[in-house]
Amino acid sequence: MWRFVNEQIEEWMDKESGTVQEFIREYELAKASHKEEQEEHHESKKQVLDALAARAVLTGLAAAVQQKAHERIASVVSSCLAAVFDDPYEFAIKFEQKRGRTEARLVFRRDGMEISPIPGSGGGAVDVAAFALRAACLVLHRPRLRRLLVLDEPFKFLSRDLRPRIRTMLEEMARDLKVQIIMISHDEDLKTGDVIDV
Repeated sequence: MWRFVNEQIEEWMDKESGTVQEFIREYELAKASHKEEQEEHHESKKQVLDALAARAVLTGLAAAVQQKAHERIASVVSSCLAAVFDDPYEFAIKFEQKRGRTEARLVFRRDGMEISPIPGSGGGAVDVAAFALRAACLVLHRPRLRRLLVLDEPFKFLSRDLRPRIRTMLEEMARDLKVQIIMISHDEDLKTGDVIDV
């Protein structure tokens, strides 16, 4: 009887040994898979940190470029406004982050207050600023473009008493920025340079 019991035990042990060996193989595979997934997770985490660092560098560079562009454009526009108006607005570009993108908002400033150009300042100031923005974009464009502005009645909302100042501003800008200006106008006060009457 002991022999029978021994045979049963040995048979059961052989059978269970195969099951144990299979469990050991599954455990080793799971352990290797876990280690591989940990390494992949570590690498993914490193890539995310690298991407965040690169994004921070690019954001800093973009802010620096925006600031430099703002200074140059605002200088031209503010100078034109100062050449025409006794109490001129100062021009500024406000960069704002919205919906994951940078948006630019154009504002006038006077006495520490920001004013939206179109509803808050009058058409004459907007006409001068619009002209100056075109000139600034032309002058700052890279690669360099031919410096030619073609304008059709650009100062139609400007009061008549300020038009001689516009003429002076146009002459100075053409000379200082080396910009050729071709302007169509019915206003005699704006005639300057070579005039062609049609």
